[in-house]
Amino acid sequence: MTFTILHNSQRAFVGLAIGALASGLVAGSATASGPSAEDVLKTYADIALAGYEDSLTTAQALDAAVDGLIAESNDATLLAARAAWIAARVPYQQTEVFRFGNAIVDDWEGRVNAWPLDEGLIDYVDASYGSESDENGLYTMNVIANPSLTINGQAVDASTITPTLLSETLQEAEEVEANVATGYHAIEFLLWGQDLNGTGPGAGTRPATDFSTTDCTGGNCDRRAAYLKAASTLLIADLEEMVANWTVDGAAREALLADPTTGIAAILTGMGSLSYGELAGERMKLGLLLHDPEEEHDCFSDNTYNSHYFDQMGVRNVYSGHYLRIDGSVVSGPSVADLVAAKDKALDAEIAAKLDATVAAMAAMKARGETVEAYDQMIGEGNDAGNAVVQAAIDGLVDQARSIERAVATLDLTAIDFEGSDSLDNPNAVFQ
Repeated sequence: MTFTILHNSQRAFVGLAIGALASGLVAGSATASGPSAEDVLKTYADIALAGYEDSLTTAQALDAAVDGLIAESNDATLLAARAAWIAARVPYQQTEVFRFGNAIVDDWEGRVNAWPLDEGLIDYVDASYGSESDENGLYTMNVIANPSLTINGQAVDASTITPTLLSETLQEAEEVEANVATGYHAIEFLLWGQDLNGTGPGAGTRPATDFSTTDCTGGNCDRRAAYLKAASTLLIADLEEMVANWTVDGAAREALLADPTTGIAAILTGMGSLSYGELAGERMKLGLLLHDPEEEHDCFSDNTYNSHYFDQMGVRNVYSGHYLRIDGSVVSGPSVADLVAAKDKALDAEIAAKLDATVAAMAAMKARGETVEAYDQMIGEGNDAGNAVVQAAIDGLVDQARSIERAVATLDLTAIDFEGSDSLDNPNAVFQ
């Protein structure tokens, strides 16, 4: 299997050079053996819309919990806000499959889910974090403690922490991608604080009093609360934008439907790229090779096993044309699975079985995370049992990507570049 390596740090849009769809999948014409490409794309777009609507709904619930924490900073309100953050990850992670192949989503994604982040940009950090970085001059700028900043040699007034300050001034400041000031992971850091346990048990332990104006710990509690509220407000606005992009007249839906052939290719590009380079490679295999807890996706909360599980659910959702919403309703319709089955029933059965097998491997990892040990412990050096659970999920992702690649050929689509990863394609380079 040959994939073009597009590293996570490049945030590159996956290039497509698409051939003609085979007869029987001609735009606008369903046949006895399969649906039309437009019908499949409509289902895909409807699932995207529902997923982003659910992400918005849960982000609004998170924002309400943030308000509760700020109003009364205690253990109960902090735990409620953390629980709301974890719940918000469930629908959002299932939308990540829409990123690759849809330029509108890929260009936007860094605002809501960029990682890893240099948390010293935002708030106080432990001495073990260090005081400087050769790659990031703002490594320990600590916006929360400093109302006056210097960025790119220019003075910045940060006396009032607003969504605009976060999104227009701090996010990727000085063109450093690790300067993540917005999105789920900035909020995660504020709710949990640093996880200083390495590959030992335990997540971040930020106290609720870090947000208290009457019993403040950590200093600058009013500014910390303001930052948290600004980030939460901005997350809602960003998700509202993406919901609008997938409505009937939305830009993402219109771009998808403009060329049915390219649209079908976008679905498979998303499935293959998330399965292989992004999830199996950059998010999982890299951390396993290095045994490095800093390479886990939800590193402050130890929620990584859930995020990986729901990423895989998203891949299966778009292949099967079936999405279970947070309210229990279902969005479903003609799917890529139907297109593949119309051409090769055995291949459709193979892909479905492999997707289910990877879901099962992810579920085993999720169960271990809930009952035995967190993901950062699973990837720890010398933890043979934990390593094996993670590797099984990686193997499933790689295996399903091979079959997705076969679907590309079966549907007569050519030259689709899936995202790759040195972790899978050239592991020795990881250690250089």
